[in-house]
Parts: sequence; C-alpha cells; structure tokens
Amino acid sequence: MKTVSKFPWWFLVIALVGLFLFYSFYNDQTYAEIFAFLKEGVLTTIKVTLIAYAIAVTVGLLTGLARVSKNPIVYNIATLYVQVMRGVPILVTILYTAFVVTPWAITLINNLGVWLAEAGVLPADNPLAALQIRAVDFVTRAIIALAISYGAFSAEIFRAGIESIGRGQMEAARSLGMSYLQAMRYIILPQAVRRVLPPLGNDFIAMLKESSLVSALGVRDITQLGKLYASSSFRYLETYTAVAFLYLTMTIILSLGVKAMEKRLKTDE
Repeated sequence: MKTVSKFPWWFLVIALVGLFLFYSFYNDQTYAEIFAFLKEGVLTTIKVTLIAYAIAVTVGLLTGLARVSKNPIVYNIATLYVQVMRGVPILVTILYTAFVVTPWAITLINNLGVWLAEAGVLPADNPLAALQIRAVDFVTRAIIALAISYGAFSAEIFRAGIESIGRGQMEAARSLGMSYLQAMRYIILPQAVRRVLPPLGNDFIAMLKESSLVSALGVRDITQLGKLYASSSFRYLETYTAVAFLYLTMTIILSLGVKAMEKRLKTDE
C-alpha cells in the first residue's frame, strides 16, 4: 500500500495529457498552427528568463554580501533595496521600469553626454548625448525589471545561506591570516552556494512563470503570442491550452532537475 500511495500518479496524469497534446500538435491542424505560431514566443521566454536570472543572481550575490556586511551604510542601502523590491508587485516593477526608470536613465545619460561635450571631453554628437529612449527596446526593459525584482529574492537566499555557515569557520579563517574577503571567497561562499542551489533553482522556475508578465509591455513571449492568436482566431480553448502546456512542460522539466540536484547534494553530504 505504501508503494502505491507514493507512486507519482499526478505525474502519470500530466504525462498522459502531454502525450495527447503532442499527438495533437502533429496530427491536429489547429494545434499544429497554434504551436507553430507560439514557437517564437518560446525562444523569447527562454531568452528573457536566462538573461534576467543571470543578472538577478549576480545582483543577489552582491546584495546578499552587503546584507551581512558590518558597514552600516552598505547594509542599509542593501536592506532598503531588498525591502522595497520585495514589497512591490512584479507587474508594477515591470511597468515602472519600462515607463519611468528607463526614460529617466536615458535623460540622465543625455545630460552626462552634453556635459562631457561642453567640457571638451567628447564631441558634440557623442553617443551619450544622442541616445534615444526608443533605442532601448521593451525586451531589454523587461529583462532589467525582472532582474531587479528577483535580485532582491536572490539576495535573501544568499544571505540565509551565508548566515547558515557557523561563525567559527570565519573566525578560524581569520586566525589563519585570511582577510575578510579571502575567508568569504575560499571558506564561506563555497559552502553557502551548495546550500542555496536548490532555492535558487526554485526561483528560476518562478521567474520562468513570472516572465509571462512581460506580455504587458507587448513583448512577444508565449503569453503575448497566445493572446494575439486567440483574439484573431477566437480559438481560446485550444490556444490557452497550448500556452498552459508549454509553461507546464518547461516548469516540470526544471522541477525534476532541481529535485535531482537536491538528491545529489544530499548524497555528497
């Protein structure tokens, strides 16, 4: 009975539905057309997620280190960033970044270019002064917004991982003559990273799903293309079934990867 109760029946159901949909993609003309229309969106979704998460992890690591810093200025700046970004909905962050932060940043860059030109450092028609808001497309704005949002979540994961390492290891490293940065690099971070890999993997899965929000900017991801196809063909059932299935397939594959990584880490320990 225990073996039967632990059998992943949920996965079997999803697999059977997936096989049916794959069969439909290749044999049903409607689903085949939908899938062909959504292929571009799959590539865009993967691109946005990978680039944004790479930036988010980098920002999260630096912010996490700042969150455990004894420097009050560094600590408070990092804490302010984390608290603000974790308290603002991701959709609001995307819209704010796209329509407020980006134009403001371009204006600042233009002013810098003009100032450098007036100072004789750069020519009058330098790229900084000539940069236009339209030069920053909405895909780039969406990537920046997702990276800023998930950088705060990654920062807390890194902070928790660093603080989970016993203080005695830092003290032992310092007693051996290591500086604070050397102790972090060679002693603390290698151990902390192993502990935070599963949560970071779960965050990556969450970002993949949250990337659907970039459709609010008109970015041609899976969700946006699904909306366009459904509104033009009125085949809402088939279209959104295909959209949901594509997201579900990617997240399940990633979830299985994260579980395998967790088992591997436990085995190594």
